[in-house]
Amino acid sequence: MSSISRAIPLRAISLLERLVAFDTTSARSNAPLIEFVRQELAAQGVESRVMMEGEKANLHAIVGPRVAGGIALSAHVDCVPVEGQAWLGDPFLLRREDGRLIGRGACDMKGFLACILAMLPEMLAADLARPFHLCLTHDEETTFRGADRLMDELGHEGPPPALCIVGEPSGMAPIVAHKGYASWEVVFTGLSGHSSRADETANALMAAAEAVAWLKAEARGFAAEGRRVEGFVPPYTTVHAGTFHSGSVLNIVPDRAEFTFEVRNVPGDTADDILARFVAHAESAILPELRRVHPASAMTVKARSVAPALDLDADHPLLALTQRASGSNSLGFVSYGTEAGYYQRAGIPAIVCGPGHIAQAHQPEEWIAESQIEACCAFLGRLIEDQAR
Repeated sequence: MSSISRAIPLRAISLLERLVAFDTTSARSNAPLIEFVRQELAAQGVESRVMMEGEKANLHAIVGPRVAGGIALSAHVDCVPVEGQAWLGDPFLLRREDGRLIGRGACDMKGFLACILAMLPEMLAADLARPFHLCLTHDEETTFRGADRLMDELGHEGPPPALCIVGEPSGMAPIVAHKGYASWEVVFTGLSGHSSRADETANALMAAAEAVAWLKAEARGFAAEGRRVEGFVPPYTTVHAGTFHSGSVLNIVPDRAEFTFEVRNVPGDTADDILARFVAHAESAILPELRRVHPASAMTVKARSVAPALDLDADHPLLALTQRASGSNSLGFVSYGTEAGYYQRAGIPAIVCGPGHIAQAHQPEEWIAESQIEACCAFLGRLIEDQAR
């Protein structure tokens, strides 16, 4: 199966058209798409387990024998919003133009799922010694909640997979490491009043600004003398505050301020450590001044999303397998997060390799090249050969 029939990529493109038509932007339910996949699997005799949480769903299916040693093919099915973007056509109607397949989610990452479904007959026809696990998740673009839930479910229907390939867009080149990602919402509360009597108030805005200044100092420290992991751009942990809201008019001291911040940490640094030091600083150096005036002053921190870092050893057999199947000898490092870190944390070595390029993801007129669909189907064909007896 080192070469595949031309009909298979065409089948993948037809399936991608169906998948893009489901509006699975993060604010919406992904259940209709999951049901479509469940029916596609069932039509070929493959049972799947759908795990609902409210209006969101994960799916897990095993193709082949229910024995240890399988490979998970992992994809999230949510995608980012289209509002405010300059699309030239309906984002949920796949368009083919000059070798490009244009539509929301086509690149990130419904293209990979379409290839898996297109290759399902080949999987079923092969005499597999070890299974493939199809793992679909929700909310990767927001909270990573789907992947977090899935890790507790993988062993329910038989042995969990031994390895995982996350098909995020990488140009079909293996990615062995990515930074961890974590973000939080922070709210300071104090006591309002007229600015002419500022001494009788607890200014939440200025307290929050001090907290953001501490984060900026941390960012400078990591850039100047933090841990270096070459291959990442930049090669150190970054700290970034992205939104800040407070106040109404200048002469009223604000009693509430809120901001968001994120950490993208290289392997070896941890977001938890940065958060702990941030909270300790606020408690010791910022909040006491507010509380001297207004004892109920407080800071609350709420996690938004967390993605563990990925760090696969260069000598791990999964890298060699992925390189053989993809035809690429690279071993890339990226600064964005994926669900691969969840598999690694659960004891399942993981790698990232999928069709499309990250530069085309999240953009208006998001697209994936037809040649990438062909390359991904060929990649899966070689994996099937490896898993066969």
